[in-house]
Amino acid sequence: MNSVDAILDFAIAREQEAVDFYTGLAGRDGKAWMRDLLLDFAREEARHKAKLLAVKGGQKLLSSEQRIADLKIADYLVDVEVADDIGLQDALIVAMKREKAAFRLYTDLAARVDDAELRALFLGLAQEEAKHKLYFETQYDERVLRNN
Repeated sequence: MNSVDAILDFAIAREQEAVDFYTGLAGRDGKAWMRDLLLDFAREEARHKAKLLAVKGGQKLLSSEQRIADLKIADYLVDVEVADDIGLQDALIVAMKREKAAFRLYTDLAARVDDAELRALFLGLAQEEAKHKLYFETQYDERVLRNN
């Protein structure tokens, strides 16, 4: 994957997968607040996809320089299966791990491109994914760890 278009196509496909994942997961949860939260994340991933499509179409975008804290909760949790009756704890684990993988993806893509603006875009998207991961880690801490 060497061309900029190939890299962008790959990232666009990953964002669509994220949209589909969060939308599907939202349909499995009976709690309105959790369903709404997951649909919000699906919309956020759709915005990431739109940014990437705009860049592929020739638009230049600036990135965020903000650095997001990492609680590293996801680093110490085992992988879980996404079942039809997935509970809150497992849903949060899956979401944390997906956001961690997305962060690594954008960090790695940034390292593979020579274009400074594209690198900045990927690093900005990496920080947005880190923000999502932090949110899920915080929810896990508040709703799972503190209740056990």
